[in-house]
Amino acid sequence: MAKKIDGYINLQVPAGKANPSPPIGPALGQRGVNIMEFCKAFNAKSKDIEPDTPIPVKITVYTDRSFTFQMKTPPATFFLKKAAGLKTVGKPGSGSKEPGRTVVASVTMDQCREIAKMKLADLNTDDIDQGARTIAGSARAMGIEVKG
Repeated sequence: MAKKIDGYINLQVPAGKANPSPPIGPALGQRGVNIMEFCKAFNAKSKDIEPDTPIPVKITVYTDRSFTFQMKTPPATFFLKKAAGLKTVGKPGSGSKEPGRTVVASVTMDQCREIAKMKLADLNTDDIDQGARTIAGSARAMGIEVKG
């Protein structure tokens, strides 16, 4: 018999750095999930990923307080900042304060294509060129110029 789902929790956790402090602890504690069990399982699963890479996680909580989680690919903004040479962690270097007016960096369409290949599983298309155009739109919205 299948377990009954109690709810879902969506979090963004740095790779290999899950700990019971906020926002993870309170989010899991409200649902009665064993926080340390999640932290250990997430850290073990994300140990091969570059540290401090933000990983979106969808946690499925069941009525018996057990859980499963699914890791997705890092956000496109993380890859764009990395490709453009901007600071990837923290607020400074997060993009332009006036996108469309001020350009803070530039990326090539080939770099957008590479990012689209990495994120293809999480994009709503199967075509890499269409995915690259989606990534390029995200770049322009951040104030990053797309060349080529």
